[in-house]
Amino acid sequence: MKLALTALLIATGLNQLAAAQTITPPAPGAARLPVKEDREEPKAIAGQPARPDAASFGLDPVTGVYKHPAETPSIGGTHPFKGSLDHLDLNQYQLNTKVEGQHPEMLGSPYHSWQTTVDMNGHRYMVVHEKSFYKVFDITDPRKVELIANKKWGWGSSEHPFGPLTIQYNEKLKKNIAVQCYEVTRFGILSNKYDPADQAKVDVIRKQPLLRGFRVFEVDSPDPAQWKKISELPLDAYSSPDKYPQQGSGCGDVPVYWGGKYLFVSGAPDDTFANQEYANFLYNQAQMAFDLSDPHNPKRLSTWWVPGSRLGEEEEYKKNPRVGKKTSWMGARMPLFIPKDPEKGGKYGYAAMGGMGLHVIDVSDPAKMKRVGKLDMPVSQAGTEGDNIDVTKVEKTGVIYYSGYPLNEDCYEPYKDIYAVDVKDPTQPKVLATLPRPTPPKGAPFTDYCQRRGSFGPKRSGYWHQPGTPSDKYLIYAFYNAGAQIFDVSNPAKPKIAGYFVPPTVDPKVNQHFGDQTHGVFIEWDRNIIWVFTNHGGYAVSSSLLGAPKFDLKK
Repeated sequence: MKLALTALLIATGLNQLAAAQTITPPAPGAARLPVKEDREEPKAIAGQPARPDAASFGLDPVTGVYKHPAETPSIGGTHPFKGSLDHLDLNQYQLNTKVEGQHPEMLGSPYHSWQTTVDMNGHRYMVVHEKSFYKVFDITDPRKVELIANKKWGWGSSEHPFGPLTIQYNEKLKKNIAVQCYEVTRFGILSNKYDPADQAKVDVIRKQPLLRGFRVFEVDSPDPAQWKKISELPLDAYSSPDKYPQQGSGCGDVPVYWGGKYLFVSGAPDDTFANQEYANFLYNQAQMAFDLSDPHNPKRLSTWWVPGSRLGEEEEYKKNPRVGKKTSWMGARMPLFIPKDPEKGGKYGYAAMGGMGLHVIDVSDPAKMKRVGKLDMPVSQAGTEGDNIDVTKVEKTGVIYYSGYPLNEDCYEPYKDIYAVDVKDPTQPKVLATLPRPTPPKGAPFTDYCQRRGSFGPKRSGYWHQPGTPSDKYLIYAFYNAGAQIFDVSNPAKPKIAGYFVPPTVDPKVNQHFGDQTHGVFIEWDRNIIWVFTNHGGYAVSSSLLGAPKFDLKK
């Protein structure tokens, strides 16, 4: 009787899983879209890792699992292998998720975008943006978004780019303020700084007449065109906002600012931060802290960097096994990941420094940031090796989640694991587990996501300024051609996949760029809405794992 009951419970559980897991094919009669392969094989840069032996990687015909190469050069283009799909997969795959709204109008770039929200006058607005555009949507009802403002810059425009930003309420000013970052152009000018023929382009970047730092705005409208600039500051301490060119990179990704005293950004404050392997970037970015007690007059506090980052520190730099291969991103992309504002007692921040590893930084006094622990991560080139750290669980569990992301197409690089890292002892961080590698559902026309074309691997788990209180149990990552993946980390030592939403590879009505499929998620934790940003627009997705979605702002 007991065995029969156990079998019944197991069968019931399997049936529930099967019922929750769906494959939605394209509409009847939809055209089969062939993959447009690159006609010319991209050239690797001299000194980069050699192309791997074709026999050392590929799809195992017995298991249906793809074996990643151990090391590859960082080269663009498509890299199909035996077993790759010869068409673009238009199926949609779901487990414990539901699409509440599909919004192709949310597409600004098929490659990447940032998202920021602000609540005003009973509405919630989302700014979807990248350096060459912004779009502002009223997302109060995520099923029916409304475009209320937008602007687009042409590539090569003389107008200042629109950088990553955050909007927070400032108690001193009694209003919302935005902090927005600006950096040198990373795409479209320089391809290979190691090529003598490209040295003129290096000079173009060095002399770019733009602010390499941040601006602060008063925000009385969700439309950035209506914001009032109240201050700006270059990262270069020897320059001023109206002096060009400034030194350094400017500040990188979404700034960290809670509306009070402290601001944290990533960036190279001058040209000595130059020990960088990556071929199209000139700088090794540090971690920087600023005082915004008076938003009209920001002040520099301190800069922390990994020893070896600067000119004159080559002996330390050469200790890194990646040096000389001209492939790895070295230094920060994102600012410090800080679970609690130091002004309210926060003590530690966590730095993802690319190929220079994971570092635990004491930020209790941001004017004197110092490292207390570090962890060298496994070499995994090509691709970005250390970009994102999820700190939403660390206050309760002592565990953070560290990851890079893929850059080559068709899994032509080592797989980018998400590492669960135990930091209970901040002086001795250690890898506890790796999150499981997503696999396609039974019935999909492929057995491994590497076959689906485009990139496969984690991007980010959204940004630190997502509204509401993050789940204690779930992590949600954009996973490129594997859509949005939901991980159950209630037992950090044994994480598992609990749900996913994997959209079609492309929407033929929007575009057929398939390389950066799901490149972003933004979670409204207070409303149980997962925004999924793809190469053909945005989706508002709910999940029974998080709870019932809310379609208004009522508490």
